Amino acid sequence: MMFERSAIIDAPIDDVWARVVSADGINYEMRPWMTMKLSRGTGFLTIDDVTVGEPLGRAWLKLFGAVPFDYDDLTIVDLEPGRRFHEKSTMLSMKRWEHERTLSPLPAGRTEVLDRITFEPRILLRPATVVLKRTLQAFFGHRHRRLQRYFG
Repeated sequence: MMFERSAIIDAPIDDVWARVVSADGINYEMRPWMTMKLSRGTGFLTIDDVTVGEPLGRAWLKLFGAVPFDYDDLTIVDLEPGRRFHEKSTMLSMKRWEHERTLSPLPAGRTEVLDRITFEPRILLRPATVVLKRTLQAFFGHRHRRLQRYFG
């Protein structure tokens, strides 16, 4: 399944990019529902620091920032610094997870953030997949609102 979510952020593209590719920025967007923590020793400071195509290791997803509930075996497969990244992963819950985020400059120093999510759950039950898609759409809406609030 696939869906897209977009938002307009009242900040210049360089400022938005610096935020969305940092560990602090990623976790800020996801709070309070969850956080993500990469394994120690990855050397991850921002997505700009990764080697494209090289697995980053297991990133644990923690419900409410405390309870591990899933992991993400994370690889950035494409990167256009300052504009776009494309992550492909497998997860405990997902056979396939792809997150592509593209930033586009807009007039008046604003930025459009577009997220394209493609996923395939390990358990393929149609009703559950529809609920999961709606949950993920709501979650990315939450992430965009948090980003707007940060720059607002």
